[in-house]
Amino acid sequence: MRILVAEDNKKVASFLEKGLREEGYSVDVAHEGTEGAMKALVYDYDLVLLDVMMPGKSGLEIVRELRSRERTVPILLLTARDAREDIVQGLDAGADDYLTKPFSFDELLARIRALLRRGGAERPDRLIYDDVELDRVKHSAARKGERLDLTPKEFQLLEFFLLNRERVIRRTELLEKVWDLSFDPMSNVVDVHIAHLRRKLRGAGGAPPLVHTIRGVGYVFQRDDPE
Repeated sequence: MRILVAEDNKKVASFLEKGLREEGYSVDVAHEGTEGAMKALVYDYDLVLLDVMMPGKSGLEIVRELRSRERTVPILLLTARDAREDIVQGLDAGADDYLTKPFSFDELLARIRALLRRGGAERPDRLIYDDVELDRVKHSAARKGERLDLTPKEFQLLEFFLLNRERVIRRTELLEKVWDLSFDPMSNVVDVHIAHLRRKLRGAGGAPPLVHTIRGVGYVFQRDDPE
């Protein structure tokens, strides 16, 4: 899943980015409110973390702008402990939750998981296709009932493929959705991770890989070889 962190304190933003990446999330960062609003409106995020006090545009202004344009992405506000008025205004404007600074990273993760689960029918906890099952809450995956030992990025790839099964996906789309906006498009990181995921999906029994390469285009996740 992809998260936008809009936080003008660069040390805090770096801490959040590092921690969320280690948990398997793709993270984009904005250090200024105008940039944060632009990214939140242009790109498709699963969740937005907004600091209330930022230069350019405040977190409250970004909440109002997103909701006025009918963007339903979950929004978690990060506020100073004495900013009660901002909290009320933010929730009234359409923010989903808030966390006061300083906060523990474990609590932040719990709030994020709760908001992602709250997304309803569009965000099912379990994804199933053929004999592959992925549990988004437990962060586990299995094939034919046997657990797959996936890295965080391989888990994200499998999740994205399951959400977009039987649809051709371009490498650029994978770079945007599973990696970061600033990632080098010429890198072979996508191909390397997909090769590892394909090998793990095959398993010791040599099961069909499910991930197929469409030469010159991208990949497709389906039972049968498209060629």
